[in-house]
Amino acid sequence: SNDLAYTAAQAVAKNPGSKYNPIFIYGGVGLGKTHLIQGIGNEVIQKKPNLRVLYVSSEIFVKEFLDSIRIKKGGFSDKYRNIDVLIIDDIQFIAGKQATQEEFFHTFNALHQANKQIIITSDKPPRNIPTLTDRLRSRFEWGMSIDIQLPDFETRCAILETKATQSGMELQRETTEYLANNIKTNVRELEGALNQLLAFCEMRGINPDIQTAEGLLGNVRHTRPHHVTPKQIISKISHHFQVDAEEMLSPKRDKHIVVPRQIA
Repeated sequence: SNDLAYTAAQAVAKNPGSKYNPIFIYGGVGLGKTHLIQGIGNEVIQKKPNLRVLYVSSEIFVKEFLDSIRIKKGGFSDKYRNIDVLIIDDIQFIAGKQATQEEFFHTFNALHQANKQIIITSDKPPRNIPTLTDRLRSRFEWGMSIDIQLPDFETRCAILETKATQSGMELQRETTEYLANNIKTNVRELEGALNQLLAFCEMRGINPDIQTAEGLLGNVRHTRPHHVTPKQIISKISHHFQVDAEEMLSPKRDKHIVVPRQIA
């Protein structure tokens, strides 16, 4: 269901820096963006072991940049500008951070001018990333932007069957189709539902059939809260242990507070 992204990734891995530079891959959570870009990096390392490849999340990039300013830690520019393939994951997190965007702009230019490959992921296309500077946005759109799509029905079925086989179990076709029809959000949730079904069946010593899947998936869908806040977690734990929530949040190290605090 993502032939374009796959084909572009193969082209980049074959000849980094010469085609689709930068390559900007965007899409929702759990669709395989990180999996794909790490696949590119691993392929480059295998086929061209002399090339220097760096994978880093934008959070780490921001942290290392701030450290280089705050504690005068040298080597930041050298680390990011003397490589052959730079892979940055979740670039949307640098939006709004002006100094970091400025530094990444110069890093981008240095690599691009030297024909070094730049690979970027985000949860949205460059034009939709808020508080991203115009000059970075234009550079992100310079090469090739690819939207990672939700897996289609056949792909979801294939994923379920493969994962079940890897776990040493076999799914009936109707069970596979039931899961694939009812979970369409992302691969991560699809795998989560399958893992829960397989674990339940293994615990009970039964085969994963459609009746079990219907009962389990229906129960999960109706009972699992959509959002659990830190405040709710603290409240529940303090009530369970009969400890005041304010004490848990305080700097006190009393024995009766330690366990509830660690659990929270």
